[in-house]
Amino acid sequence: MAYTSPSRHRTALLASSVAVLGLLTACGNGTGTASPPQKVPGTAAPATGGPTTGAPATSTAPGSAPSGTTTAPEGTATHPGSSSPSAGGDSGSGTGTTARGTRCHTSELKATVGRNDPGAGQENFPVVLTNTSGRTCTVHGYPGAAFVDASGRQLGPDPKRESGTPSTVTLRPGASAWAGLTFSNPGVSGARTATPASLIVTPPDERDHLTVTWTAGQVPVGGNASSVFLTVFSPGTGP
Repeated sequence: MAYTSPSRHRTALLASSVAVLGLLTACGNGTGTASPPQKVPGTAAPATGGPTTGAPATSTAPGSAPSGTTTAPEGTATHPGSSSPSAGGDSGSGTGTTARGTRCHTSELKATVGRNDPGAGQENFPVVLTNTSGRTCTVHGYPGAAFVDASGRQLGPDPKRESGTPSTVTLRPGASAWAGLTFSNPGVSGARTATPASLIVTPPDERDHLTVTWTAGQVPVGGNASSVFLTVFSPGTGP
């Protein structure tokens, strides 16, 4: 039996213990204290709630509209159906297709103002249209009329229409139709007055007017009882 000295025996035991310890360290991490930290693929959101690197920006500034949407400005609108009133307003003619097709045009007519027929504080003038053309034509309804000064500026408001039943008046060449123009005598009504230079007369359904020199003195243009009235056309040159 070989003899082993005590010092060698202790040395052998120590070497064996170191070898076993090294083996355990290299193979196991069950305790979690011996293995180094390991990297996991991907990114983790920080625990502090700070911005996430690489995340797409999805928020918009307060009050801004989302991308791709269009908001119409307030207060803008189209005009529905382009339905604004036509210039000159209602002609009051009430004509049918045949009457419109044969109506007298301004260029075919002559306008005159007949003699005053006063009564009961009223001034009454016939406004006469005479067919000067070589064809038969018609007038229907009310004329347009206004008093103007020498520069063509209108005096007073537009005349009003008295109630009446419009009828078609046929005018052969040289024939006439008349409509009444009436107003309260300014000396009786106390209305504000002016002295017109002319009366302009527009035939029914026409744009162009005829000018008649006004020689009958002052007319009411404002204040009390200042309205001027027109009646529908009738055949002839006056009542």
